[in-house]
Amino acid sequence: MSDVVNAVRAALPGVRADLEALVKIPAIAFDGLDHEPVRQGADAVQRLLDEAGAAESRQLSHGGGQPSVYAHFPAPAGQPTVLLYAHQDVQPVGDLAKWEQDDPFTVVEKDGRLYGRGVADDKAGVMAHVAALRAFGGRPPVGVKLLIEGEEEFGSPTLEGLIRANQDLLAADVVVIADSTNWRTEVPALTTTLRGVINVYVEVALLKVAVHSGVFGGPVPDALTALARLVATMHDDAGDVAVEGLVSGPSAPLDFDEEALRHEAGLLPGTEFIGTGRLTERLWTKPTATVLGIDAPGAAESANALQPSARAKVSFRLAPGDSAERALKAVRAHFEAHAPWGAQVTVTPEGGLGDPCAIDATGPSFDAARAAFAEAWDGTEPVEIGIGGSIPMIATFQELYPEAAILVTGVEDQYSNPHGPNESLDIEMFERVCTAEALLLDKLKR
Repeated sequence: MSDVVNAVRAALPGVRADLEALVKIPAIAFDGLDHEPVRQGADAVQRLLDEAGAAESRQLSHGGGQPSVYAHFPAPAGQPTVLLYAHQDVQPVGDLAKWEQDDPFTVVEKDGRLYGRGVADDKAGVMAHVAALRAFGGRPPVGVKLLIEGEEEFGSPTLEGLIRANQDLLAADVVVIADSTNWRTEVPALTTTLRGVINVYVEVALLKVAVHSGVFGGPVPDALTALARLVATMHDDAGDVAVEGLVSGPSAPLDFDEEALRHEAGLLPGTEFIGTGRLTERLWTKPTATVLGIDAPGAAESANALQPSARAKVSFRLAPGDSAERALKAVRAHFEAHAPWGAQVTVTPEGGLGDPCAIDATGPSFDAARAAFAEAWDGTEPVEIGIGGSIPMIATFQELYPEAAILVTGVEDQYSNPHGPNESLDIEMFERVCTAEALLLDKLKR
């Protein structure tokens, strides 16, 4: 084995201990929650990078957002610089009853996997960067900059502004974004397409005030029924998105096993897939429309009244090749054109818009990445995959650093269940990811 591989293996016990300590910090950046743990997480990450030998570290913020950690390991003479990205904030735990452990912020090992909120998404991404730096004793063969974000799971509302405000500070020849997944635990992957995202509030209004459902029901419509009819127009009978103007991309060469996907998604018996085309096409290169929530009286406390207005939050994932601005116009036009019974329809975007992206995975940096993955996975070459989720700042990196190679990697696999209960990390695969990143830094040197 190479010296790099042996150095990573020697560092892994400490890396795992620090990963478990990082998971204990409930860094959730959502509104209405205590954000002190997010700041504690940033402090913990900064300490790890300082201990790894950073020549400089600081915390950056923009527009009142959560802190991101920046650190710098200067490049040896004539060597390129690599920017490593990950995020230390996590999703809320959701329903505790669905977790198989008492405390989701305490790591539990079972059957070769570590379980806990954020253990995969994305604190293992943070620690993969740390592991690679420790393998070189804090003196990597190329320059390294790190940007560890603190509000990714909340939608990164201030990250684009932070990157633009620090464009020179973050400049690099290669950008490694460790926030994606692998095709299988035994098959590594480079992510080359990601969907964009727009979230909107759709409100329908029909009456000035609520009125008696018996006295006026019949000729007078209610807003909840109107809203239900409106959001139902987002799909055709097959389940494909029916919003005119949204882009669909070409079919992907890979495909999922249907039974495996049913199991991974937790579909109930008898539930059908929706849409047409390959499963990877539906997941990676076609748009989606999802009702995330509805503002309405709860069933138990509702009165016998026609509701005057109702609002839904709807999320659209956008296929590579689309534009978030263009898609927002198409979505607004669709809802306005399909307003039932003359309802007043208002469409309001929530937060920023996330453009989709496609990455041309050719050139020396991608060759180095493929070689590093193959070595870490004992000869198994990485495949190129798409992701149904969104990382909008990749498009920002593409715009600001057009000459940089952008490598999207990750520590997750088909069983990691990020954002859901019992989030987990495959221990053996995590070792391979750490090894691949250290090998990549070594192979990028000139």
